[in-house]
Amino acid sequence: MKLLLATHNAKKLGELRRVVTDQQLPYEVLGLDELPAYPEPAENERTFEGNALIKSRACAAATGLPALADDSGIEVDLLNNMPGVRSARWAGPGASDQANLDLLIAQLADTAEADRTARFVCAVAYTHPDGTEHVLRATMEGHLVSTPRGANGFGYDPIFVAEGNTRTNAELTPAEKDAISHRGRAVRAMLQWLVRRG
Repeated sequence: MKLLLATHNAKKLGELRRVVTDQQLPYEVLGLDELPAYPEPAENERTFEGNALIKSRACAAATGLPALADDSGIEVDLLNNMPGVRSARWAGPGASDQANLDLLIAQLADTAEADRTARFVCAVAYTHPDGTEHVLRATMEGHLVSTPRGANGFGYDPIFVAEGNTRTNAELTPAEKDAISHRGRAVRAMLQWLVRRG
């Protein structure tokens, strides 16, 4: 069965494909770059769940395929849970991962590491062309370090250390990160729901 992930992000697509392969599920996972382009909606909701649904609904309507979409980001307690849904645009529209990371590091420069508690949040939405919808949310708790470490992952991974770890997410192997990540947990739960749904 074909399952479309509403993203152009090759790393997110790779994560979903690894989970599908690891769980030996009967899905062929496609990304947006493998299908004809369609007008993509603005992500203007105030919640991760709302933005994920915007994307999955638009994708299913445009392609006629069952669609998954995620919206994810980082919440920093010292910043009143920001960047939140603005995580990908924290340094401004079109900002690079590096620009967003640099801004967050600068904003936390005068704080103690023990106070830099944070979490990654992921909401995954499923929309079927028949109108069926389902949304799941997962988090990964941890704290932020001041100096980026590691070359794996993306986004804020180089400064995020998950609870129980001493390495940043960017120092973990893809398999290690998938096992504990917010997106990995949300995607696995969604795939299990799809299997039960039949």
